[in-house]
Amino acid sequence: MRICGAIFDVDGTLLDSMSIWDTIGEAYLHSIGYEPKENLNVVFKNMSLYQAARYYQTEYGVTLSVDEITSGVNAMLEQYYRFEAPLKAGAAQLLEQLRTSGVKLCIATATDRCLVEAALERCGVLSHFGEIFTCNAVGHGKDEPHIFEAALRFLGTRKPETIVFDDALYAIRTAKEAGFPVAAVYDRHEKAQDQIRALADVYLEELTQLNRLRKYLPVS
Repeated sequence: MRICGAIFDVDGTLLDSMSIWDTIGEAYLHSIGYEPKENLNVVFKNMSLYQAARYYQTEYGVTLSVDEITSGVNAMLEQYYRFEAPLKAGAAQLLEQLRTSGVKLCIATATDRCLVEAALERCGVLSHFGEIFTCNAVGHGKDEPHIFEAALRFLGTRKPETIVFDDALYAIRTAKEAGFPVAAVYDRHEKAQDQIRALADVYLEELTQLNRLRKYLPVS
């Protein structure tokens, strides 16, 4: 495997930000006067924000539109992404290594574009990426391969040479089943690490483990 393109997830992969998603589902419902019936962070784990908004409508009878719901959730998230969400250790160095090796980079995320741009710009790494693809814009979650295929078309690289960096089992499985090589990134919020190790082409406990990737990089 030789890496010419890389598709990066954001939350749990580049940003140490998954903790905010443990509470946002229930916090939003409370903010509009509804009482959560279950542990929503588990229910929403594999959903895009659009899918979560539809869930609020169908399961809780929320009468707001999908756009109104997503705007409300994003307003609650904006402060965190704009001012707090930290890069994972080694993320900046990894991105710089890929860039200087001539690897084309883009983002594929379930988080809305405005939040991703705010966090990555503050952290000084936004300029590494040619494009940001979101599940909302593509119209499909990462339980389907559409977002990875859209990113691949943008990069213009061959699929066997385009690696997906992600921390979530369901997204890793989708990418692998679609024929992409995968670099799995450990995040403490994802419990299925044994399954992830078995699927991944490269497994990174930390993004500082550049030695596990260098042999796949073009000569810079």
